[in-house]
Amino acid sequence: MAEVSMCRRRSSSSLSPEEERILIKDIALAAEAKSKEGDTFFLITQSWWQHWIDYVNQEHPDVSEHRPAGIDNSDLIYDAAAAEDTVDIHDTLLEGRDYVLLPQQVWNQLHSWYGGGPTLPRRVISSGPSRSEMAVEVYPLRLQLLLFPKAAHSTIRISKKETIGELHKRACEIFDLIPDQVCIWDFYGRKRHALMTDIDKTLDDANIQRDQDILVEVLSLDNGGLSASKGASRSHNTELAQSQSLTSVKELDTAYGTTGISTRGSSGGLTGLQNLGNTCFMNSAIQCLVHTPEFARYFREDYHQEINWENTLGMRGELALAFGELLRKLWAPGRTPVAPRPFKTKLARFAPQFSGYNQHDSQELLAFLLDGLHEDLNRVKQKPYIKSKDADGRPDEEVADEYWANHIARNDSIIVDGQYKSTLVCPICNKVSVTFDPFMYLSLPLQSTTTRTMTITVFTCNGSALPSTYTVTVPKQGRCRDLIQALSNASSVKHNERLLLVEIQNHMIQRFLEDPLILLSTIKDDDHLAAYKLPKLAKKTKYLQLIHRRKDQGSSDGQITSGWLPYGTPLLSSIPCDDEITTRGDIQKMVHTMLFPMLRTESLDHADISGVSSAIAASNPPGNLNGEACTDSAISNSMNNEMTSSKPVKSLKLPLQLVDESNACIDLSAGEEKAITLPSASSSCILVYTDWSQKLLDKYHTHYLENLPEVFNYGPVTKKARTEPLSLYTCLEAFLREEPLVPEDMWYCPQCKERRQASKKLDLWRLPEVLVIHLKRFLYSRSMKHKLETFVSFPIHDFDLTNYIAHKSNAGHQLYELYALTNHYGNMGSGHYTAHIKLLDENRWYSFDDSHISPINEDDVKSAAAYVLFYRRVKREDSFVGNGDLSCGGDNKVVSQK
Repeated sequence: MAEVSMCRRRSSSSLSPEEERILIKDIALAAEAKSKEGDTFFLITQSWWQHWIDYVNQEHPDVSEHRPAGIDNSDLIYDAAAAEDTVDIHDTLLEGRDYVLLPQQVWNQLHSWYGGGPTLPRRVISSGPSRSEMAVEVYPLRLQLLLFPKAAHSTIRISKKETIGELHKRACEIFDLIPDQVCIWDFYGRKRHALMTDIDKTLDDANIQRDQDILVEVLSLDNGGLSASKGASRSHNTELAQSQSLTSVKELDTAYGTTGISTRGSSGGLTGLQNLGNTCFMNSAIQCLVHTPEFARYFREDYHQEINWENTLGMRGELALAFGELLRKLWAPGRTPVAPRPFKTKLARFAPQFSGYNQHDSQELLAFLLDGLHEDLNRVKQKPYIKSKDADGRPDEEVADEYWANHIARNDSIIVDGQYKSTLVCPICNKVSVTFDPFMYLSLPLQSTTTRTMTITVFTCNGSALPSTYTVTVPKQGRCRDLIQALSNASSVKHNERLLLVEIQNHMIQRFLEDPLILLSTIKDDDHLAAYKLPKLAKKTKYLQLIHRRKDQGSSDGQITSGWLPYGTPLLSSIPCDDEITTRGDIQKMVHTMLFPMLRTESLDHADISGVSSAIAASNPPGNLNGEACTDSAISNSMNNEMTSSKPVKSLKLPLQLVDESNACIDLSAGEEKAITLPSASSSCILVYTDWSQKLLDKYHTHYLENLPEVFNYGPVTKKARTEPLSLYTCLEAFLREEPLVPEDMWYCPQCKERRQASKKLDLWRLPEVLVIHLKRFLYSRSMKHKLETFVSFPIHDFDLTNYIAHKSNAGHQLYELYALTNHYGNMGSGHYTAHIKLLDENRWYSFDDSHISPINEDDVKSAAAYVLFYRRVKREDSFVGNGDLSCGGDNKVVSQK
């Protein structure tokens, strides 16, 4: 055979890379067209496959240098020295990243050319609820066979589509047993769950899981332990044999340990979950649910009779079964991490958004899981249609009970909701609508971090008002358009005006913030911003930028030097590109207009501003100036009255210099009628300097140009407030606070018969035994995603919600205790999820980081990474209970998320 293989490899070398590519492509297309259940595919390592792809697709191949060596699948398996029929592949392999699946015909051809191995065949099986989907079973079941009473064991690999009869046959062959005297048990968690007697049932339908135990019990005809090995008598009595098998539990305990799932005082519940590739979001959520006491008890008992197999809103029981099996694995003795591959497969089938191996939001997964589990376990088989009624003035207690009864009539499972009161008030007719709705979680905003205050000074370009400073509140993760809108409202921008936002550094315009999509997070609190009111013009405009300079005297090398340095805040005006501003006098008039509001009253008799006055009066009639926010409105009015009088006065020439395209300065203080050349169309700014002599400074209130405030000034009080942590109670109060509906979610008023932006007020009415609180760290919009890193101080003990319950007749304190939470570290794209969980029977906290579990102090539970909090109601009369050994009266129910 070795000679044949070598011969084949040599003959294949006569093929060019292009010929190999075409041949393999034709074989693959033919195999794909005829693919069916039962076919065999082969795993091949991704690195070798990519090497071959590169080899056959190169434009100028050098066969001797680039031809791949033999196929080497050793990186896919645990033990390269193992025989091919016993080889195990790694548990965390991903198709497309680690391996590629090839049809048998393609594998055979490649293997004949290149040789190598080991060979890793896998069967095509049917999957999906209708069994119509085809999938390659990359990970067949790996089962541990435990022989009783001989205490021997063996590991086998078998397809989950094989029958119980085939498993029974193979177990007898492995241990050399007489089939008639052997029975097999589902021995999950070393506990007898079911005698496997339906020989035609598949292992998948029997819920047999990978890496679980199967008990192979040898039956004897007497208590003397007659051998059931081949050659012994085959005569037996079935009823007697089964009764004997049920009396051997004590012996089984001695051979394999306890048959039940240990609870109090054991290390149960400390089993990690393997990360299958960005599945930490799923692992953290599952661990919190698995360690919810009500869930732990419910799914470890026989819940199968409660599965709603016909509910079209559920998953036909498949999600509940998959979750139940995973929970049992995690509570079984031992600490070997579990690979949640079967559960993830089920999850991806019913929620395609969680398929693949991208990072997802663990809260969104929790919402889907609990909603899906509720529908799978809903005891209501036929949901009645019930039309909700408005309160119409009836007592709240009566209306709330009516809504709750209607909800329970359609929803009854281990997962139960809370209830809140929702009050809507129409702003037009004052119509009040009160409803009582179920909630599946509380999603609390991190209120203090969602907004920021920004301080900006607004300047006018038409001489109508003095500069005014405004402080506005904007979304912290908003954009420039949010800031411009808030500032426009505050400064009463007219419909024919707009604001141009700029950043000022060193008395110069550093950048124009014209793009409305610029993130406000790029603007720091110690930056300086200015905004300029400009007319809305349909045509393209240029900006006249007026830079102020003041003479500065200093010493250098013992000599006194002087020079003009930038000073104050630049002013800005717009010029239409086709405007015929071609003389020095035109620029003088524009600058006079911009500076006019700051001109001292006593200087009016000495300045010729008649040309300026007509322009200002035209745009702002007397007595209608935009000086609402100015403290010097009287000065502004007097100036306006003087301007509109248009009496001749002596001309005042400003010392202006225009920077031309060659960066040379043109003196504009002389030759008023002399034409000038404006910068070319490639430049959007016309730069003009004004040099402020002491004489000129005396004529203007130039303090308006000085001391441009920072965007946010940290005062002593503000700094102290910023160091105080945000309280969970504060977040709850923000959630319950009355606020208007957003325009996209307006309410249809039944009295006005129109949609109105009503005010909405929420009040907690009824709380569940288990309360899940989601901290809204992630902000989403059409154009951005952002995470808030705010530290929230949440109580671990005595979370008191008594004062937040509107239903005052609901007696007793509403106290809750934290028992689990998920954490999110890093940013949205590449973050990591973990869970902190308290084992109630140990009264100790643990960190669950995928497969790694370690004890932590209670002080370490709180961090800025906390994301979803799980609380249990504290009952004074309750005895001590653990996650795995719940003891409380009545139905065990848990709140679900949405």
